[in-house]
Amino acid sequence: MIDWIATDGLTDYAAATAFMETRADAIAAGTAPETIWFVEHPPLYTAGTSAKVKDLTDPDRFPVYTSKRGGQYTYHGPGQRVVYVMLNVAERGRDVRCFVRDLESWIIATLAEFNVTGEIRNGRVGVWVQRPDKPRTATAEIAEDKIAALGIRLRKWVSFHGLSINVDPDLSHFDGIVPCGIRDHGVTSLVDLGLPVTMTDLDLALRRTFDAAMTRRSCAA
Repeated sequence: MIDWIATDGLTDYAAATAFMETRADAIAAGTAPETIWFVEHPPLYTAGTSAKVKDLTDPDRFPVYTSKRGGQYTYHGPGQRVVYVMLNVAERGRDVRCFVRDLESWIIATLAEFNVTGEIRNGRVGVWVQRPDKPRTATAEIAEDKIAALGIRLRKWVSFHGLSINVDPDLSHFDGIVPCGIRDHGVTSLVDLGLPVTMTDLDLALRRTFDAAMTRRSCAA
């Protein structure tokens, strides 16, 4: 059984990190169930383990937190659903690459509930959507915007941190960083795509799609 938690309001980032680390230890010890936690944060930037200082372009705009998750700089704030996944990867096959692919599949399946086609790209972390309504890139390719980010850490084979999906955040808040180190593409949200999706709508879709998306499968391909 998974303990699904949804916290109303804005959750302090440091408090969230402390909770995740404590819960991950308890899951590893067998004293707590796997946990998925839905939160929103006040506006802030986080620096993953691969973050580059030059990608923090406006360091005084919002608080900046050093994070233990993988990845580079990302933004969290109101209107963005942050999903912290504290899952036992040892019991899910001990294959981190497969686990990350399953998380990506979960995001894609959730977006499909709203008729949004999410895609992954080699060399670009997260989930992307094509924007044929925007001007083409300098290389004449269809423009693409990022709609979801992903970054996890493992402790004793239990994951923490997780993913974020943009429902209706202030997209200008991303201007203070180079999101995930990628300069050539933009950021979007469900509402920016013209979809009147609420946070509750997204939460329900995440729960509906979880079991099918997170069933471990071969990553040989």
